[in-house]
Amino acid sequence: MTVDQTLWVRVNGEERRVSEGLTIADLVRELGFDPARVAVERNLEVVPRSTLAQAPVADGDAFEIVRFVGGG
Repeated sequence: MTVDQTLWVRVNGEERRVSEGLTIADLVRELGFDPARVAVERNLEVVPRSTLAQAPVADGDAFEIVRFVGGG
């Protein structure tokens, strides 16, 4: 019997499976973004950027991730 080592999360309204054991910073990188250039909300609470590398992703988490875009 194999144990499923993935979690279900919602990112910007889209359900997806991710590997168990990820931090939010890992998730952001998997999505192709730089953790230093995004704002993350998890379950309706803003996650301080300084804690993204320590905050574990949990099954059922709902994320809104907004990236900063420069311009003029």
